[in-house]
Amino acid sequence: MTTRNSFDVLVTCPPMLGQIDRFTEFAAERGIRLVPAKVTQTLSVPELLDVVPGYDGWIIGDDPATREVFTKAKDGKLKAAVKWGIGVDNVDFAACKDLNIPIINTPMMFGTEVADVATGYVIGLARQLFVIDRGVRAGTWPKPAGISLLGRTVGVVGLGDIGRNTCRRMQALGLKVVAFDPGVEGDAGITGLERAAWPAEVERLDFLVFTCALNKHNFHMLNTEVLAKTKAGIRIVNVARGPLIDEPALIAALQSGHVHSAALDVFEDEPLPMDSPLRGMERCIFGTHNGSNTVDAVIRASYEAIDRLAGFLNA
Repeated sequence: MTTRNSFDVLVTCPPMLGQIDRFTEFAAERGIRLVPAKVTQTLSVPELLDVVPGYDGWIIGDDPATREVFTKAKDGKLKAAVKWGIGVDNVDFAACKDLNIPIINTPMMFGTEVADVATGYVIGLARQLFVIDRGVRAGTWPKPAGISLLGRTVGVVGLGDIGRNTCRRMQALGLKVVAFDPGVEGDAGITGLERAAWPAEVERLDFLVFTCALNKHNFHMLNTEVLAKTKAGIRIVNVARGPLIDEPALIAALQSGHVHSAALDVFEDEPLPMDSPLRGMERCIFGTHNGSNTVDAVIRASYEAIDRLAGFLNA
């Protein structure tokens, strides 16, 4: 009789942790015992150095999965890892290759879910829905004048799964779409899509939506210089990664009124620091890096992560 191997796997991904009981039996059938970390958003490097070496596998959230962490983990028990979700900017894949640690992410999992959030933010900023909600809760009856979407122009940065789904939703709302992505040629299968090279055409945009991955080439791609070229009153949405935007530059543009408002699901520092000036900006909408977190999407991505990790560990 063959006995299945048993592997201890650390989970540091908050959305998966929120439904961890759903996945324990599925993982056990593949020889994996899931161990939930105590984490709000991410563990720090010192915390990771202390805990990761004790596990055979690691399902990574947005934690700083650095070369230092992987090196110490490899000296311990770590045999393989999976980055839960799409973005990989926080994970040193080169270090894993050098250390012979199998690793992969779970792409094409959240295109529609994150695009839905981006769409909600665009509508919310256009009509100041959250300003109205806060006013009613506070006992007032605000009636701010919004702007119509039909015929307006939105820029979408990134034509991956999320970006393509976002473009289609923007078109359905009657917006003209200008897409920015040097890695994708043509119209990405979207009829009527206009293309431009960043930051050309930003002066035309009423909305700017970030849906792209973060890399060394686009860090702070929206900065003081680019913001100065944008149309007065532009509304900005980021459902991608915080460091795509130079946050102090955005804050200054919001304070001056050049940027009307922003909807940010992600920030340069997460959770958003209590002393951030953004907290006092009434017209802005803030999230908790939660754009992919639906029951359905988390189940889909978590099963994929477990399967991929089991494949590595049982190889």
